Amino acid sequence: MGRISIAYIHEGKWPPGSVDIHIIEKSLRKAVFVAILLIPIACIFLSLKLSESVIIMPVFGVQLETHYTSGRIIRRFIPAGEILKPVLLECVTPVTCYWSLSLLVRGKEELVLVFKELHPPMKMLLPVWKALCDSIDNKEGPDTCGEGEDG
Repeated sequence: MGRISIAYIHEGKWPPGSVDIHIIEKSLRKAVFVAILLIPIACIFLSLKLSESVIIMPVFGVQLETHYTSGRIIRRFIPAGEILKPVLLECVTPVTCYWSLSLLVRGKEELVLVFKELHPPMKMLLPVWKALCDSIDNKEGPDTCGEGEDG
């Protein structure tokens, strides 16, 4: 039997840690075959979301942005008059538990997720929630987010 060598590649133009390629070389033909199989996987990694952001414009509304590694940016704008309330939710699945920030929007049956894919920790969500509450308070008056309500 011939010798088998293993090459491990962890470099390139992709973001660090996003693509690892393992090639087991017994012959050049098999190495090329394995590389061809890995190209679609690399394309999937390149389409993963790099970041999500929230831009709060108190008078105008909220712009939600998703930035992809390919350079594509998806923007969603929600006018201030349509935002009824920001909501912090605890999401529980069989394997994990995380917090989510959503917007209750006039005319929509479902909540609008602020972060669609990422699950930032509560210490990051809380300041965003408070800023959203403040922008609604400026529009509708005090205590609309439930803070300071008397029982």
